[in-house]
Amino acid sequence: MLHSRNYFFNKGLSITIFLGIIVMLLLFSSCGGKKKDMGEAITERDSLPMMETDGVVTYISDSGVTRYKVDTEEWLVFDRKKPSYWAFEKGVYLEQFDSLMNVDASIKADTAYYFDKQKLWKLIGHVDIKNRKGERFNTELLYWNQATEKVYSDRFIRIEQPDRIITGHGFDSNQQMTIYEIKNIEGIFYVDEDEQKASTDSVS
Repeated sequence: MLHSRNYFFNKGLSITIFLGIIVMLLLFSSCGGKKKDMGEAITERDSLPMMETDGVVTYISDSGVTRYKVDTEEWLVFDRKKPSYWAFEKGVYLEQFDSLMNVDASIKADTAYYFDKQKLWKLIGHVDIKNRKGERFNTELLYWNQATEKVYSDRFIRIEQPDRIITGHGFDSNQQMTIYEIKNIEGIFYVDEDEQKASTDSVS
């Protein structure tokens, strides 16, 4: 009878341990699922914009001086992203001012991203720039680093001057777009003054 009681005791203990292990596994599985759900929720929250504004025309100051005008259909701010940035995915128009509020340059692009910590603009698609000398610059990708006051691109660029058109790949400039260099010039096309005058007369 002693052996019988020990047998049933051991058997009952084994069943208890087995059930305990199953319960622990279920608890760990549940906690893991909760952690995963929480992680997914945090990731989803971080991917959402902190601010979303439509139809924006605003002026941006630097050291207390108004430097830029931003005109855009949609402005999204992702401050939880690393790096944080502003998104202008429905097009943007920018104006850069000198200290007397004269327009140094204007920029249009299909899409733009501004990395606020680096003070870096990334302009994408039909980038169209005009400087105060009346020169026009066209490319598909352009970077504007406000920290270094440099503008640059490694893509094809077209520069329209009063008397000629220059095309090439690779471009560096000051942010006023008045002192610049094309890395690889592919063509220089001089504008015929007589043709230009005739074209102007026909339009008028």
